[in-house]
Amino acid sequence: MVAAPLGAWLARDYEVVAEIPDLMPTGVTVADSGRVFVSIPRWGDDVPYTVAEVVGGKLVAFPNVEINRWNPQRAADTLVSVQSVIVDPAGSLWLLDTGSLAFAPFVEGGPKLVQVDLESGQVVRVIHPSAAAMTPTAYLNDVRFDLSRGEAGYAYITDSQPEGALVVVDLASGESWSRLRGHRSTHAEDGFRAVVQGVVREGYVVGADGIALSADGERLYFCPLSSRRLYSVATAALRDRDLPEAEVAARVVDHGDKGASDGLESDTDGAVYATAYEHSAVLKVAADGTWTTILHAPALLWPDTLSLAADGYLYVSVNQLPRAPLFNNGVDDRVPPYHIIRVPVHARPVRLGPTAARPAPAP
Repeated sequence: MVAAPLGAWLARDYEVVAEIPDLMPTGVTVADSGRVFVSIPRWGDDVPYTVAEVVGGKLVAFPNVEINRWNPQRAADTLVSVQSVIVDPAGSLWLLDTGSLAFAPFVEGGPKLVQVDLESGQVVRVIHPSAAAMTPTAYLNDVRFDLSRGEAGYAYITDSQPEGALVVVDLASGESWSRLRGHRSTHAEDGFRAVVQGVVREGYVVGADGIALSADGERLYFCPLSSRRLYSVATAALRDRDLPEAEVAARVVDHGDKGASDGLESDTDGAVYATAYEHSAVLKVAADGTWTTILHAPALLWPDTLSLAADGYLYVSVNQLPRAPLFNNGVDDRVPPYHIIRVPVHARPVRLGPTAARPAPAP
């Protein structure tokens, strides 16, 4: 008997949802109806729109061209550079705008959460972070929603500046505050060195990035991009503004080594999914702590964001980030197209909303 190559054992079939010839995506999210949305931050490329819907395998500006057009005089009410998109448990699409061009300090009024009604395409609400939640170098990266707690629910956001932080947004009042700023769990690991597909990559100094909620909403999972560890913290501690910071930190759990990750996701069975950007892979840790490989394909350079959909597929954005000038000493070694792919995992997404329709069991 001839043993199969190791790569054959690890590889998983995946389906290409979109090939993107000219725009480098980061975020991806999928509505329960099956509509797919992506974000394209302004990191130096000519980006005519920073949020798009995938229609027939092509990108179409969403919710419209005008709000996507860069306008320094209207940074507060147009989109500057959207890092992440996510459909909340009630079916609204939220756009997380860093307010930053190519990782420069954010422009005044730029950082914000923008709620869009998917039926009408109209902006419902714009939430700007409170001054106390931000520092001059804040970079709002990814977000998750729990609409089952409080008057109108909460949003949890990762701040990826090197010192890192978690930002909590009270969706009833619009107020926000930061937690665990500079804590070892949110901070970029000192001396971190990434090895991406065998190539040593220096200078990755990125704090809290990936984020996911537990199935019951009691814990928030997160990780710095410049680290190989998975952490979680009690969400009740994050929401309690009177709790001393030391007591919030005491509720952080270090779940151990998971490899270096960008995006995280979770399911209703208690599993957490993590991109493994050094290995062109996506991993899963089950509720019992068992790790498995969900996806591995050498051609998939830098799996970025994960989105578990109601159809039982895990969607992944793949964007060749280490070859982009911003992360490659000014040299552009990217070879388009970029991809949105999906792989079946037969799991259900976490939907923490009192009135949200629960998806049918995954096929």
